[in-house]
Amino acid sequence: MSEKKTEACGRCSITSVVDATGSERDVLGEERIEIEEREIRRLSAHHVAASRAKEWFNSLGERLIYGR
Repeated sequence: MSEKKTEACGRCSITSVVDATGSERDVLGEERIEIEEREIRRLSAHHVAASRAKEWFNSLGERLIYGR
């Protein structure tokens, strides 16, 4: 029985494309894509701020339009 290999990082779509093309080449290798938590927090801070600003503007617009 063959061992099923799973990918822990969400690279499945790339693997599916490579499998569909019938390529024998391993485009990803055995390396895993890993990012440290502090780097993710640093890189995502502007997304959090933009999301909060968007919610605030949406709320403001709703209050101005509907008087709520």
